[in-house]
Amino acid sequence: MLSHRAIWDGIDALAQRHGHSVSALARLAGLDATAFNVSKRVSKDGRERWPSTESISKILEATGEGFDSFLAGAGAFMQTSNTAFGQTVPLLGLAQAGAGGFFDSAGFPAGEGWDEVTLPSPVDPGIYALEIQGDSMEPLYREGDRVVVSPTEQVRRGDRVVVKTREGEVMAKILFRQSAKQIELHSLNPAYEPRVLNTRDIEWIARIIWASQ
Repeated sequence: MLSHRAIWDGIDALAQRHGHSVSALARLAGLDATAFNVSKRVSKDGRERWPSTESISKILEATGEGFDSFLAGAGAFMQTSNTAFGQTVPLLGLAQAGAGGFFDSAGFPAGEGWDEVTLPSPVDPGIYALEIQGDSMEPLYREGDRVVVSPTEQVRRGDRVVVKTREGEVMAKILFRQSAKQIELHSLNPAYEPRVLNTRDIEWIARIIWASQ
């Protein structure tokens, strides 16, 4: 029985064999560049999605491969990605993230301009990485550190989070307090005052689940 993971891994492996990112593979097949983005692999409520049969047919035609080699590559890619290389996730600079066009309304990656980073172990679909800029979260996170963010994880008081405001500001903070009307965000660096924002001014909040120094 085919699984969501096997099909998506087949697409990742196909792109890798032909020296493409998944975005470049989609463009080569005449598809939207975001067709195989991580954000397209899960719905907003966390359920896994299938790629369309038409999109799979187009990438096989564009690369000259058959479905058998596609599935064989998926199995090899799963074994490799789960051991030696980990999983590749989208990466974006934190300051760049506020420019607009990089996220959908639920906080998942969207559009072009994302780089990639490989994590040391398998991870859930839908996550991505942001590169810290500035010193507001020192000494825990320093400029250049990468934090892995999950839009589907429930956030609680005390969690380290990434917040995007409706005005386009994106920041890494600690969720100190949350009510129906307001959230209070703290920095680790004492030079920065707490931020109190109205809930209506927040587009999304995502939990930081991992970091690399």
